[in-house]
Amino acid sequence: MSYKKHLSKDKVLASILKKDSHALSLQKNIPLRLMASIISQQLSTKVAAIIFDRFVALYPAKKPTVQKVLDTPEETLRGIGISYAKINYIYAVANFCLEHKITDKKIQELSNEAIVELLTQIKGVGKWTVEMLLMFSLGREDVFAVDDLGIQQAMTKLYHLDPTNKKQLKIDMLERSKAWSPYRTYACLHLWRWKDDK
Repeated sequence: MSYKKHLSKDKVLASILKKDSHALSLQKNIPLRLMASIISQQLSTKVAAIIFDRFVALYPAKKPTVQKVLDTPEETLRGIGISYAKINYIYAVANFCLEHKITDKKIQELSNEAIVELLTQIKGVGKWTVEMLLMFSLGREDVFAVDDLGIQQAMTKLYHLDPTNKKQLKIDMLERSKAWSPYRTYACLHLWRWKDDK
């Protein structure tokens, strides 16, 4: 069964499942993907991409290892537009991955919940950041980013939910999303696209 067929059971969601389909892929170098997520926090996609390109360009073959990142002076990272707070978080990711021997294989063997539990131990890495990693780097099909502002705004409009009470909004969103499982990531992708198109 294609994900669209399953998601179309929700008639409201079906109205935004356009002709375009989304595909998920598995990315390599999970520590680097986590650093990319940190760089992109609170930045537009365009600005985040520019800074991330500058970041990888600092390293041979654009492939920074965690040790090479730790060896990079703070001022070098500041010089390419990364804030001091984010630099500390990037170092924290590198240290954690080195200490816990984090490899792509090790991460891929874990469940979504176990990955969230493991990586949110890192300073500067919250649940949202790990959810983005699960979706865009690990290609997990059943992730629902209830804390994402874009998803909240899209669902508020689409389902006429009340955005004034954040706690209740999240309860309502989670309740709606249950029917989308096991393809909640695709639902999020369509919600983001619909919001951007609007």
